[in-house]
Amino acid sequence: MQTIQIKAEDVKKEWVEVDAAGKTLGRLATEVATILTGKNKPTFTPHIDMGDFVVVINAEKIVLTGKKLTDKSYWRHSMYPGSLRLTTVKDMLATHPERVVEHAVKGMLPNNKLRADRMGKLKVYAGPKHPHAAQNPRRIDFNATAGKAQA
Repeated sequence: MQTIQIKAEDVKKEWVEVDAAGKTLGRLATEVATILTGKNKPTFTPHIDMGDFVVVINAEKIVLTGKKLTDKSYWRHSMYPGSLRLTTVKDMLATHPERVVEHAVKGMLPNNKLRADRMGKLKVYAGPKHPHAAQNPRRIDFNATAGKAQA
């Protein structure tokens, strides 16, 4: 049996819709990162961007376990003295819930040259509506107990 090498032009990209309501942030991020990298496909090739487009809806209804709402924080620093800015997850969910999901998924992706392209295929929305209905996204529901996607 010969190994088949897939070319970039042979990759068929689909649109996938994921509902984040009631899902744990980390478990959702790992499943979304798997779809973005294309590891769920049998023809996965590490050096080619094979992932699908992912639309995440209801990002404001994401669930965090433990005391992460108050203890977990995101930081920014401009490298000037005294410019450290800390934001808790609770504040971030109140103002920009999309960024919480984007940050978690970005941390799950490998840090290489394909990361920016893969993040470009991630579309996150706070509510249930999104402007990608014309692409006819396939809805995926992740089973919370088994951690496997069901179409």
